[in-house]
Amino acid sequence: MKRFIPFLKQDPFVPVIRLIGTIAPSGRVGAVLNDATLAPVIERAFGRGKPSAVALLLNSPGGSPAQSSLIAARIRRLADEKKVPVHAFVEDVAASGGYWLATAADDIWLDPSSIVGSIGVISSGFGLHDLIARYGVERRLHTAGRSKSLLDPFSPEKPEDVARLRGYLDQLHETFIAQVKARRAGRLKEGEDLFNGDFWIGQRAVDLGLADGLAHVTPKLKALYGDKVRLVPHGVRRPLLQRFGASLLGGALAEIEDRTLWSRFGL
Repeated sequence: MKRFIPFLKQDPFVPVIRLIGTIAPSGRVGAVLNDATLAPVIERAFGRGKPSAVALLLNSPGGSPAQSSLIAARIRRLADEKKVPVHAFVEDVAASGGYWLATAADDIWLDPSSIVGSIGVISSGFGLHDLIARYGVERRLHTAGRSKSLLDPFSPEKPEDVARLRGYLDQLHETFIAQVKARRAGRLKEGEDLFNGDFWIGQRAVDLGLADGLAHVTPKLKALYGDKVRLVPHGVRRPLLQRFGASLLGGALAEIEDRTLWSRFGL
């Protein structure tokens, strides 16, 4: 009750933002993270009262580079504006775009079994031209602009298309690397190849400078802000249909893609 009484000293509190799921543009069905849906959650966490800090509770195998960048940038902008420290706590995994989100924090804490890293960029798809030819289906494709049909899955793969895609992936990779180097400056272990897409577990990730130590959210925040600190959960409220399996109505492919991302880490 005392937090409602004016002029009475309040106990410290820390909003805890749950960032659980794959990272994808808005409009996808299921548990996904994107800037559009997280914006009100993040703004509310930083904007209500005077928090001692903001904590990120992370469990994500990654996804969209652009959405990862947008979410992380929003967290950093508000942290700098409000002068509020940010702590990231990884549960199962913070890999690829999930690790990008973790770097938005001032420090990163792991469980001994947490998986982090996978600092790379991936593009995957299918080639179906042999399949449709087998069934007598003829592909008819007309474009204005020679690059409009880049990597069309119903046409044979072209070396020049692959070379162009490689250029795009390298550009995204360099952006990711720059983010990690900037946010983990002075903490990354020198002489180690940390940007080859590999991932590490628990203490090994700490030794490489990808995280700051092994700790769980409640005891660590109590150690930092006192035993009376209140942890205030913040998260996205999913629509009712999504909570009861609306992916059956049209998100089957998205579900397969999500499971593929998680399965890379044995989850």
